[in-house]
Amino acid sequence: MSNGFFKVPKAVNEPVRAYAPGSKERESLLAMYAKMYNQKVDIPAYIGSEEIRTGKTAEIFPPHDIKHSLGIFHEAQQEHIEKAVNVALEARVKWATTPWEERAAIFLRAAELLAGPYRDKLNAATMICQSKNVFQAEIDAACELIDFFRFNVEFMTDIYQNQPISSPGTWNRTEYRSLEGFVYAITPFNFTSIAGNLPTAPALMGNVVIWKPARTQIFSAQILMQLFKEAGLPDGVINMVTGKSNMITEVVMKHPSFAGVHFTGSTQVFKSFWKLIGNNMETYKYYPRIVGETGGKDFVWAHPSACPAEVATALARGAFEYQGQKCSAASRAYIPQSLWNDTFKVLKEQLDSMKMGSPDDTSNFINAVIDKASYENLTGFIARAQKDTDAEVVIGGEYSDEVGYFIRPTVIKTTNPHYKTMEEELFGPVLTIYVYDDKDWEASLDLVNNTSPYALTGAIFSKDRYVTEFAQRKLVDAAGNFYINDKPTGAVVGQQPFGGARGSGTNDKAGSVWNLLRWVNTRSIKENFLPPTDYKYPFLG
Repeated sequence: MSNGFFKVPKAVNEPVRAYAPGSKERESLLAMYAKMYNQKVDIPAYIGSEEIRTGKTAEIFPPHDIKHSLGIFHEAQQEHIEKAVNVALEARVKWATTPWEERAAIFLRAAELLAGPYRDKLNAATMICQSKNVFQAEIDAACELIDFFRFNVEFMTDIYQNQPISSPGTWNRTEYRSLEGFVYAITPFNFTSIAGNLPTAPALMGNVVIWKPARTQIFSAQILMQLFKEAGLPDGVINMVTGKSNMITEVVMKHPSFAGVHFTGSTQVFKSFWKLIGNNMETYKYYPRIVGETGGKDFVWAHPSACPAEVATALARGAFEYQGQKCSAASRAYIPQSLWNDTFKVLKEQLDSMKMGSPDDTSNFINAVIDKASYENLTGFIARAQKDTDAEVVIGGEYSDEVGYFIRPTVIKTTNPHYKTMEEELFGPVLTIYVYDDKDWEASLDLVNNTSPYALTGAIFSKDRYVTEFAQRKLVDAAGNFYINDKPTGAVVGQQPFGGARGSGTNDKAGSVWNLLRWVNTRSIKENFLPPTDYKYPFLG
């Protein structure tokens, strides 16, 4: 029981390490990379206090070295998922009544462990199995996840401090309970920080979780489970399972105690969840919370007043950092004719200078795409653009899977603003550009707004403030995260709460108080200090 009004440490963003040549941090991380690269892992399912090895296994390979086995992970079967649900519900009895400051302490400790002894380990795992360069791993696996832990604790206290007013003789208060049941967290391969945040945000608010990480992120997911345990998270609060996605989802979402889903992934999968949940409403004890961040077809739009070098650099970074495998990555651009030649010149120089290869060579800006399916999908679009009459591959276009799934940063220029790669989410190092007539700049904003079913991120470049204000209004519904004279990627916890609408999700803004509010079940309590003893009101006299 709390006997003080506790103040948590003020949340600040974790400083990003530079990993400069010759630095101790660089030497330490690369040594950890080499050590982990040459070890064989045997990754179990984590259910309660047990590490369950089912014997049904799958091998793990680095995307940039597909002939090198990192080890195996065990796939859970239906009985294991059912067990995980039962274990989680048993754990809820204690966890839901654990004082908030005790829950806060666990995740504040997790932040310190990750900032210190776990930093190299989680960064190296992310570099190895998700093929991220050292900087992308640092800003993701270390800094953003540390920020999630620290800021979520602060946001939690902001929620709890939001209390109603009281009339004389009464005391009104709001209690923020956990959801009555368990939460299902499904996380993607591309951000270790998302893999860490989606199960821990509900857990921080007193919920228990069944967590299914992506198969291609399982290497770093195991490190996260080790981190949670060392931080003191009780057994059964977060249970990590892997296996057939459809089977796991069916078992979880048909259970009467299913209380909500926290999802990042494809739009089509998320839509299927809504249907499944709708079809099972008669089964549930309550209405489940549905929180999801899905696809994006993120844009960069430039006005004739923009600086070509600034636009080109935003495209180089925004479209090709982490091989374009960010839901926020720029994948379509609208450039005025007057800026095209200068923008193209700078962009080509920058992309041609980007080295590509393994993450342990820190001179490589570009690494591999995540798996064979992604590689084949992306190269199919490139091959099509090389044949189509309304498209031209003007930069890159080369690819090889001899060693790993490598695709050179590719720019397609199209004369058709509705060309397939202007509209369809690709999730890779492919950018499509439409060049418009300068006089049509207002009409081009309609193209930006109406071309895509998504509304995740977008960026505009202009040195004319009237144009900037006009574009903001015109594109008010086109992006949940909107950037002015900046690339459309790199949202920072506490600075740019992240999420989009339309086909991009429920826009509940990960890393904010609004996301955490989805994982509480409020109770209003009124206490009357002097209850009446007669039913009669004064008007009856």
